[in-house]
Amino acid sequence: MLLKTFGWSFAVTVIGLALAGVLWGWKGLAIVGILSILEISLSFDNAVINAGILRKMNAFWQKIFLTFGILIAVFGMRLVFPVIIVAITAKMSPVEAVNLAINDKDRYEHLVTAAHPAIAAFGGIFLLMIFLDFIFEERDIKWLGWLEKPLAKLGKLETFSIVVALVALLIAATTVATDVAHGGGDKTATVLLAGVAGLVTYLIVGGISGYFEDKLEEDEEDDEDETAGAEDRGEDGGEAKGSSGARGSTGASVAGLAGKAAFFMFLYLEVIDASFSFDGVIGAFAITNDIFEMALGLGIGAMYIRSLTVFLVRRGTLDDYVYLEHGAHYAIGALAVILLATIKYEINEVITGLVGIVLIGASYWSSVVRNRREAAAGEDAEAKPEVTSGV
Repeated sequence: MLLKTFGWSFAVTVIGLALAGVLWGWKGLAIVGILSILEISLSFDNAVINAGILRKMNAFWQKIFLTFGILIAVFGMRLVFPVIIVAITAKMSPVEAVNLAINDKDRYEHLVTAAHPAIAAFGGIFLLMIFLDFIFEERDIKWLGWLEKPLAKLGKLETFSIVVALVALLIAATTVATDVAHGGGDKTATVLLAGVAGLVTYLIVGGISGYFEDKLEEDEEDDEDETAGAEDRGEDGGEAKGSSGARGSTGASVAGLAGKAAFFMFLYLEVIDASFSFDGVIGAFAITNDIFEMALGLGIGAMYIRSLTVFLVRRGTLDDYVYLEHGAHYAIGALAVILLATIKYEINEVITGLVGIVLIGASYWSSVVRNRREAAAGEDAEAKPEVTSGV
């Protein structure tokens, strides 16, 4: 199970480190290894969030996420995305941006860093919306009940999460964006536009995927009701199957609807991954400004995040440790605030990674304690009837 899930990650690690050693020597090998660890530590909460969404998909889309999705994650976000950002901000062609990244690495790093306020605003608001929609939703299982219960009541107000996100964006634009550390000058307008773009992206992609998911669940419930009705009328299995076959068009639409739902969820996952990768890409410049070392190191780390996501799904870890999703969403909220703060202030990536690890670790331990408590309560419940019957 472990080798099957992480096999490709292990293989890519060996090949990637060997390639780094051949191309850049021991120094390059060390840099790629450090970047891999950096990416894993910063994105562990990303894996938990991804698992919560990916478990709703079938095996086919899980494979798409591991294959095509990893190409987007490695080459798109870790290699192509910084080049596109430089091309847009410096008003040059992508070819010129690539040439700059290869031949003038310091200038390339400066341009990517100067674009950080817009990147942080977009990613920060997108991730903040994920956290807010989670924390404002009424749910049966609560981790921090003293906090989540009153927030769930506030969440009954429609568009409340959007209002909170816009207020956070206004605060960021009028405080940390007025005299930024990256690029200098007033970036209020840039932060506002980028933040609104992040909000709109979340509403569009998340809204469409949520719509198709809800429609799929409704159709499945209708099918179950029709099957139950046929059984109540005394129809045998053959007739039920025949009836189902007569509704071939309905079955086809359900399958097609599931495909659409999975597709938009896949897009949603990729945007989430993009938002998580922003701090990793920017933080990588503290280690190297070579785009190929960066892409290789962060790419290896991204492979492990993909594999960890599938591992959590196949092992049913989120069902066994019910507070993990809570911890991951709190980590997302913290990362969103950190991203907005980094518009002006330098925050070490170690702090960012540790915040996520601590929150997820605490939620995991709370889940373990809960499971032990329920197991003990179950044993007590079984023991009481035995004592009664003995008397």
